[in-house]
Amino acid sequence: MSDALTVINQYACFNGTVGFYRHASQVCNCEMRFAVFVPPQAKQASVPVLYYLSGLTCTEENFTTKAGAQRYAAEYGLMLVAPDTSPRGEDVPDAEDAWDFGKGAGFYVDATESPWNQHYHMYSYVVDELPTLIHANFPVQPDRTGIFGHSMGGHGALICGLKHPDRYRSISAFAPISAPSQCQWGQKAFSGYLGTDRAAWQDYDATELIKRGARIERAILIDQGTEDTFLAQQQLLPEVFAAACEQAGQPVTLRMQPGYDHSYYFIATFIGDHIQHHAAALT
Repeated sequence: MSDALTVINQYACFNGTVGFYRHASQVCNCEMRFAVFVPPQAKQASVPVLYYLSGLTCTEENFTTKAGAQRYAAEYGLMLVAPDTSPRGEDVPDAEDAWDFGKGAGFYVDATESPWNQHYHMYSYVVDELPTLIHANFPVQPDRTGIFGHSMGGHGALICGLKHPDRYRSISAFAPISAPSQCQWGQKAFSGYLGTDRAAWQDYDATELIKRGARIERAILIDQGTEDTFLAQQQLLPEVFAAACEQAGQPVTLRMQPGYDHSYYFIATFIGDHIQHHAAALT
């Protein structure tokens, strides 16, 4: 492991290893953290890698400790990588009166507006810097990569996957913010990070990317709980994304799950299906 990467903690898990790491990010201009599950198969050979992007207020710990994904990743021989959701540190600007903007709410964009443009480059971090670091330090197969996420992270997974079909073989999402330009969360984040020119927003809106011709060969899997309060508040809009996919001919499976909300209880219930979805494309 390179000197650029510091091990915070490591734990045995399903005959593999869960590790928490930190490093100095050139892209985000601060220290960044992420978690990795290395499956037992990696002891013998390089393995496919699956990136998970978390939602608002989360860190690299939420998915790693709550989703129960390691059991299934160990079964299929997939490495799991879960980065933090935003830059951190005393020098990193924050919106102290908001939980849905600033620290913990990077929205997986490259900010162009001051003061956010000094650190908030989560898009480039996820698609460029972090994979480079993973490839240099872990036994992965770079050509076998998938991406998924939850809520804000579902939005991130959709845009990263759709913008780079050459890098990601598979995409899935739990309750993603599917049309951010059309919801309060997305409008707040985009106007703050990217400015008021809505044309710039389209590069980070999965629904708009589909309308502009973005495609991935395999079907996108989306699970959405029917009792999700953010669904009722029109923050997620999965039906808008699904309609755009149907119009454009992009395969998508949108599963409305009766009785489920926005929590990690929902994610833990269906995480096995999502790991299997990616394993079918990656292994």
